[in-house]
Amino acid sequence: MSESTSAPAPVLPLRPASECRFDAVSLGEVMLRLDPGPKRVRATRAFDVWEGGGEYNVIRGLSRVFNQRTAVATAFADNEVGHLLEGLILTGGVNTSLIKWVPYDGIGATVRNGLNFTERGFGVRGALGVSDRGNSAASQLGKDDIDFDELFGTLGVRWLHTGGIFAGLSAKTTETTIAAVEAAHRNGTIVSYDVNYRPSIWMNNGGQEHAIKTNRAIAPLVDVMIGSEEDFSSGLGFPVEGMDAGLTDQTVASFESMINRVADAYPNLKVIATTISTVASATTNNWGALAWSPETGLLKSTFRNGLEVFDRVGGGDAFGAGFVFGLLAGQNLATCVEYGAANGALEMTTPGDSSLATKDEVVSLATGGTARLVR
Repeated sequence: MSESTSAPAPVLPLRPASECRFDAVSLGEVMLRLDPGPKRVRATRAFDVWEGGGEYNVIRGLSRVFNQRTAVATAFADNEVGHLLEGLILTGGVNTSLIKWVPYDGIGATVRNGLNFTERGFGVRGALGVSDRGNSAASQLGKDDIDFDELFGTLGVRWLHTGGIFAGLSAKTTETTIAAVEAAHRNGTIVSYDVNYRPSIWMNNGGQEHAIKTNRAIAPLVDVMIGSEEDFSSGLGFPVEGMDAGLTDQTVASFESMINRVADAYPNLKVIATTISTVASATTNNWGALAWSPETGLLKSTFRNGLEVFDRVGGGDAFGAGFVFGLLAGQNLATCVEYGAANGALEMTTPGDSSLATKDEVVSLATGGTARLVR
């Protein structure tokens, strides 16, 4: 691991678990992923279905992999697709009581549930996602549709996770994100935010310039900032300069410079974490992560060169789940970044948007385990 277990933990004033109904709650859109398996979307005649969403995937991992008490705050059109999504969420062990159900208009003219057609890619053919989320119920979720003070105050939540995908769906969801984060802080809840820059989301919503403006408006309200190189560069406006193609000392130094600039710009941030992924092919990635706090400075995870990938979608979210779990458990930052990197690596070995690993598998890999047969 990157540091000894005596390394300090970040200073996060977490509420006691005994005072809270939930360990963690996500705020974001959950879409139905239609997966053609090894085929292409344009050529398949059958799909597997999964639930997925940048913010939700983190909370599902916290529930299913790390046995945390979680809930998802989102909205669905009240139809069979919505209830299919509800069933998938329940399978992930996530509480659904915070879902807002919106009457369906019969054809989806005013409200619908989002669909995400995603193919995995192979070799030189990259993964491909086609989102169909216009007029989704989640994109219309307003700041008064959920009683955030009831949630964070009366019920109690230790951790809120949200991000730039939900904040970017509409002007309304930007307001809702800010309202939720402010209510969380009023009630002593830690907030993590994954910048999660997706060009398709901002295409008809002000473009990259508006994405940066939105994320920079939310950044001063956040405790833990998570992202990838593209997220920090394109979504927050802090480019990683001088990065090499591989996971070299120069690459780490380039990321360290970026993280220091983000920390200087937002002194409220207690922790910053970023994944580092360089793509040799759709089925081979170099993978690792960095984390920073004022107490520790920069720490790096184990770097896995030549990581074999089955389905890379959701690897960053799985990193978030492992990383947040470590912070919730009071682990030092070196352990947290190892948990995140290990869970992300394991997630990319299975289909779907969320990790299918176990906590024991994550801890084993994070502490030097291998792929040797277990029986």
